[in-house]
Amino acid sequence: MIISRTPLRISFAGGGSDLAAYYRRGYGSVVSTAIDKYVYITVNKKFDDLIRVSYSKTEMVESVEEVEHNIIREALKIVGIERGIEVVYMADIPLGSAGIGLGSSSSLAVGVLNALYAYKGQHISAERLAREACEIEIEILGHPIGKQDQYAAAYGGYNYIRFNEDESVYVDPIICLNGTKKRLARKLILFFTGIERVSSDILGEQKEKTHENIDYLDKIVSLSDQLRRCLSENDLESFGEILHEGWINKGKLASGISSTQIDEFYSKARKAGAIGGKILGAGGGGFLLFYCEEEKQDKVRKALSGLKESPFQFEPQGSKIIYVSE
Repeated sequence: MIISRTPLRISFAGGGSDLAAYYRRGYGSVVSTAIDKYVYITVNKKFDDLIRVSYSKTEMVESVEEVEHNIIREALKIVGIERGIEVVYMADIPLGSAGIGLGSSSSLAVGVLNALYAYKGQHISAERLAREACEIEIEILGHPIGKQDQYAAAYGGYNYIRFNEDESVYVDPIICLNGTKKRLARKLILFFTGIERVSSDILGEQKEKTHENIDYLDKIVSLSDQLRRCLSENDLESFGEILHEGWINKGKLASGISSTQIDEFYSKARKAGAIGGKILGAGGGGFLLFYCEEEKQDKVRKALSGLKESPFQFEPQGSKIIYVSE
């Protein structure tokens, strides 16, 4: 039996610039961190030759082609496992939560690849896990998504990730004082809106509008570069304002990124003392993140009392194998 654990992620700046329609013009960049919310994949040999896949439903099939779960099916193909295996998917978030903004589908892709390769006795680099997860989600399945989630899940930690015109990806850990990360963690609060959305719809529109959104995307990339510099210099003074600028620009990329209800949540939080914030992932629902001085956080919590707060910590490690049995 093999068990892999793969973190989810929070993206602070640069979202949207990881789409090929943008970064092939020059480069895109994001600043993101892995967090202590995880996807778990258990892989075990079956007594017979059937394939059992368990997530929010259970499948029992005779061939890989019959597997309905598209990411798990394509991972089995890439690794070269054809029969006699059981794959179980669990997560720290509800398995039915499609499009919540923490990169869960990419964490699943990275985690299942890691577990399947380990089952075959192979140790695979973070770069290869991320690259093959991108291959599954973007090239094979045709999802209109970017590359940041796969690399955040595979590498873990707090990173500046650059997406280059030639399809190469540069992952640069952000080096700052440990005290800076601790201060930042104390100033961030995360809420679940309870609104689920289909991220591919929003990202599909965003992809189609890339040309007309170039100015906004250029600004978003500039903000990620600014945020990297602030953190590297151990300066959190402008962190919240950078998030707020990102909120303003991101909302212009596609019609479904925000909504009247989400705008109301954001406005209430700002009036209560939050300096800035962002809707995580493609937008449209899922999680809202706010940067707020500690003495004002209770006011923000009160203003958003109808939402569920989700405490978190930064996770320094990416996808890893946490259990191996003979």
